[in-house]
Amino acid sequence: MPVSIRKLTSRIGAVVEGVDLTETPDLPTVTALRDALNLHKAIVFDHVSLDNAGQERVARWFGELTTAHPNVPAADGTRNVLAVDSATSKANEWHTDVTFVVNPPQLTTLRSVVTTPYGGETLIANAAAAYLDLPEPLRVLADTLRVVHTNQYDYARPTSTTAQRLEYDRVFVSKPYEAGHPVVRVHPLTGERGLFIGGFAKRIVGLSSGDSADLLRILQSYVTRPENILRWTWSPNQLLIFDNRITQHYGVDNYDDHPRRLNRVTVAGEVPAGVDGRRSEQLVGDASHYSGLLEVAA
Repeated sequence: MPVSIRKLTSRIGAVVEGVDLTETPDLPTVTALRDALNLHKAIVFDHVSLDNAGQERVARWFGELTTAHPNVPAADGTRNVLAVDSATSKANEWHTDVTFVVNPPQLTTLRSVVTTPYGGETLIANAAAAYLDLPEPLRVLADTLRVVHTNQYDYARPTSTTAQRLEYDRVFVSKPYEAGHPVVRVHPLTGERGLFIGGFAKRIVGLSSGDSADLLRILQSYVTRPENILRWTWSPNQLLIFDNRITQHYGVDNYDDHPRRLNRVTVAGEVPAGVDGRRSEQLVGDASHYSGLLEVAA
């Protein structure tokens, strides 16, 4: 059966059919999936029969895996699986995964384990479309800026209401990390420019805290325009893959106290580069235990 790609919105998202995730793919299949990610930024598979090991195997089609998280332990005794579990965390804030390290993951896979009777959607935003939406003076300015990302800014919740969530927060920030990134990142495969900001972005280099917050708010407002967003409603046995280099995402906390769990596996990425070619730098902490480094040819 040939690979079928069906668009979900004009700017982001597609459903993939005709790929058996339980089988070893041939090169044309992997190439088709990578091309779909480059074009649509997020792809979804329905009716998958995967456990943790199967999810890890599919993620490896795209590269070397990271461990689960720089600070948070892996799920169920695994090495590479992070439980995105409502019992411990609700990530109801826009963010790109693990941008407080010098080489954040290139892509993220999420598999539905426990779904909710209503709500609990994952929003994914196209940061390349957001960049193109900027008025020219803002694009020119953004191209020149650097921004510091840190895990000490708790993107996940303004308040924690249970002992489990308090403990998760404590572990999340237990070892500090900071990385300096370009505000505009150039995608290494497509050459697209995207706004590389989100919830871990703390301050723009060279600006006061107030000016930095104001400018980040303006830039972020372009990322989260409705036209740039895929709102994915989860069903059992689905796999969602998105390009972490050029998207942001948000787990919507609109499902009351119903349990919700997605298992996350991420693929190691390269050091981001800005429009001027300057690469990111680790400013605080050493995350080499978390992720290998993807080398990309100049």
